[in-house]
Amino acid sequence: MASPTLLRPAPAPDPRFPAPAAPVPAWPRWCLLALLAGTAVLYLWGLGASGWANAYYSAAAQAGATSWRAWFFGASDAPGLIMIDKPPASVWVMGLSARLFGVNAWAILVPQALMGVASVGLLHATVRRWAGPAAGLVAGLVLALTPVATLMFRFDNPDALLVLLLVAAAWALTRAVDADTPRGAWRWLALTAVLVGTGFLTKSLQAFLVLPAFAAVWLLAGPGRVRGRLLALLPTAAVLAVASGWWVAVVELWPASSRPYVGGSQTNSAVELLLGYNGLGRLTGDETGSVGPGGGGGGGGRSSGSVLQLVTGEMASQVSWLLPAALLLLAALIVITVRAPRTDRTRAAAILWGGTLLVTAAVFTLSQGIIHSYYAVALAPPIAALVGIGAVTLARRRDRLGRVLLTVTVAVTAVWSWALLRETPTFLPWLRAVVLVGGLVVALGLLVRAGRVVVTAVLAGALVVGVAGPAASSVVTAATTHEGALPTAGPESGRGPGGPGGPGGGPGRGAGGPGFPDGGARGGPGGAPPGGAPMSDGGGRGSGMMTLLQASRPSAALTTLLRDGAAGHTWVAAAVGSNAAAGYQLASGAPVMALGGFNGTDPAPTLAQFQAYVATGAVHWFVGDESSASISTTDSGGSDDAARIAAWVAAHYTATTVGGTTVYDLTAPAGV
Repeated sequence: MASPTLLRPAPAPDPRFPAPAAPVPAWPRWCLLALLAGTAVLYLWGLGASGWANAYYSAAAQAGATSWRAWFFGASDAPGLIMIDKPPASVWVMGLSARLFGVNAWAILVPQALMGVASVGLLHATVRRWAGPAAGLVAGLVLALTPVATLMFRFDNPDALLVLLLVAAAWALTRAVDADTPRGAWRWLALTAVLVGTGFLTKSLQAFLVLPAFAAVWLLAGPGRVRGRLLALLPTAAVLAVASGWWVAVVELWPASSRPYVGGSQTNSAVELLLGYNGLGRLTGDETGSVGPGGGGGGGGRSSGSVLQLVTGEMASQVSWLLPAALLLLAALIVITVRAPRTDRTRAAAILWGGTLLVTAAVFTLSQGIIHSYYAVALAPPIAALVGIGAVTLARRRDRLGRVLLTVTVAVTAVWSWALLRETPTFLPWLRAVVLVGGLVVALGLLVRAGRVVVTAVLAGALVVGVAGPAASSVVTAATTHEGALPTAGPESGRGPGGPGGPGGGPGRGAGGPGFPDGGARGGPGGAPPGGAPMSDGGGRGSGMMTLLQASRPSAALTTLLRDGAAGHTWVAAAVGSNAAAGYQLASGAPVMALGGFNGTDPAPTLAQFQAYVATGAVHWFVGDESSASISTTDSGGSDDAARIAAWVAAHYTATTVGGTTVYDLTAPAGV
């Protein structure tokens, strides 16, 4: 007979002495540290080889390191003639770094790499919160190895900061959804709004593409009743408006005569810039002052207006390696959670990341305006999150449906990676066969019932096969120098302004980096590309769109001329277009006036204003001959002041040649 003591129910636990928590496994922590360390190596190794990268933003960071006024407004020159054609949040980061560590390539590019490491860590934390550590690690790995992410986190465009802010906003939103009540979620909703608003001050309306998915997740899965969740959106919207609009309000209210001109606008208005040229104009194609018709296809010019851009255009090799897998897994997550409770976190995660992916992809591919291929970095976090959440969720099911869905996903990914690798037949040709055959073998292995060890090995093989293609592309991207306005990831690094297939037909990114602080380019002395003559502006660098998108690389003689001629002048020189001016400014370390802004079509300065600057000795040199005006087009309704200034200078001043570049001494009129 059993003892009465054994049949007696166990005593209730004493709340004064809580039971010890279950031990937390150490492997997720060590895997995360390895992931972050590997990401840091990938993004930081050899970073300085790209020099100034995008000289347009580097020059603005240089100006901000010299003048707080230029820093606040995001001016491209320290005296503050004209702002860059984007809000200045990314320049604020680079400008502060340059103030602390000096104006050099590392001070400008290291913050971007650190933003990449932080983005991987935050994506891991966000995915882990609702899907577990394994899903978070897979998501972080996929983001880190996405080629366009490797590119942009080693470059100084605003996209690095934008991605970090939007991933951080998604993390804050998950904290809000997990709150007990709408009131308890308020601080997290406010933080979400601040992060998205700061994203708006980084890259305009693109930051708002996450809002439909964010609102849907909050309204569907948030705490409390529907009325409380709806009411919570009102103060959140107010915070978003303040966070997005405070800098715009300052610019609009500041007397125009005492601040820089708003680059990219025709009326000196930040509202026009953010809602027009950088906003709705990207959707409609009506971009006043733009460089005119682009190359299409999402590469260097206008969007083709087709969703096929993601799989047939230049964006495909940048970001779409795991896009089919993400879409398949998104559909699977929606199906298997269709009858789940309202607050089901797996479905909420699918809506959060799936909605972000679909809305952003639709805008990028269906717009009629200028959409560059590197914009696709915004798609990398949602793709990575869906792959991590979907793959781990299906693997945990251990039923026939889960195995079949995973099999299809792995097989499709292998075939798609093989197709993308075929686009560059000379790049690791053996990898195509390994990815295809290995992927199909692993896919079949997923259908076989086996023990835990075998299943784990097969799943690890599926992950390796899935990331092999983008990992190889990311490594070669990190090993390649990048410069100019249109960088691309992958083995075909010569594409872009002046590269094979890019406008202008000049040397590509591999032909030498931009001018370094000593005025020379990486390729050879005096700013010459390897084995070539010095590249010059004003007729020596090509014409049209390529001239606008590639920074000048002045010879040693011209750099010396500019340095020696800076004393006593507000601007040492003036040049048509911001990229031309940026190269001279970075090489000489002295302010250079960018006539007409980025596209050469902004009415800043006007001809009369420029003549007044010259009369008072504010500008010493004009760099470039009359043909420089050819890059300034008014086909899209922009100003022709830069062209008129170039013509006026050619008519009233004597041209001389310095290091292969035409210059005019504006302190010595012809015939005097």
